[in-house]
Order: sequence, then structure tokens, then C-alpha cells
Amino acid sequence: MHTRTFRDRRGRGLRGPLLPMEAPRYRTRGESFDVAVLEAYAPIQHSYPGQLAHLDIAVDTVPRMRLRSDTILPDEIVADGPVPLGRVIPAGIDAQGRPTRARLVLFRMPIEQRCANPQEREELLTGILTALVAQYLNLDPRDIDPDFQF
Repeated sequence: MHTRTFRDRRGRGLRGPLLPMEAPRYRTRGESFDVAVLEAYAPIQHSYPGQLAHLDIAVDTVPRMRLRSDTILPDEIVADGPVPLGRVIPAGIDAQGRPTRARLVLFRMPIEQRCANPQEREELLTGILTALVAQYLNLDPRDIDPDFQF
């Protein structure tokens, strides 16, 4: 990956990246959210490797659903009031006629807006992922995580 170097108007600015690319601080907010999702999903995936082998995880910035405040959300959507935080999309056929895999979609902006620090984000992601996986596997969330609270 090639990084562009920038200089200020007089030519005396930075000549390269301020931080090395390997440093955690170099990541964008989206990239660090993706890492947090994978870290929260790993224990669940290790508990049910066979059942979750054909399930994909995706992150979308915002929900692309038109919802009204009086809408009753289906079971495959995990929400905080009227705001969706995650969704299970079952396997199916796409517009070109190709089969698609089942997918869990997490919505980054609504989740991050509800968290003040990384600890809260980790707890919220664990709760959302537990609820979504339980819906996908048709289990009670307390079967996956006995301390489940959402």
C-alpha cells in the first residue's frame, strides 16, 4: 500500500506518515470498529464453529431501512427503540440469480453513538452479536451467553 506524502505551502511540512502503519492509532474509526466486531464475535464463533461456518459478518455505516416510530421491528433486527443496531439477513438469491450466504450486519454509527468508551462498545457489540447469533441459530440468547442482558 502506497501512502501519499503531503507538504504545506512552503514545502517544509511532513514528508511521510506521522505514525507507522502498524500502530493501532493509524487505523481509521471504521477499521478500529471492524477489529472490535471481530474481537467480540470470536468467542461466539469458537463456541459454535459448525453452525456459524456459513455465516458472514458485515458492517454498514448506517441502516438503510425506512422505519417510522410506530413500526414494529421483526425479530431479525436488534434495535434500541426505533433505531436498528444490527440485522440478520438470511441466505437467498441476489438480483443476478446467484445464491448468497446468510449475513449478520452491524450498523456502526448507531452503535458508536451509544458508547462513551471502548469498554461500553465492547459490551454493546457482545450483546448485539449474541442476540443476532441466537436469532440465526433459533436459540435463546442466554444459551449462548448466560450473562446476556440487552
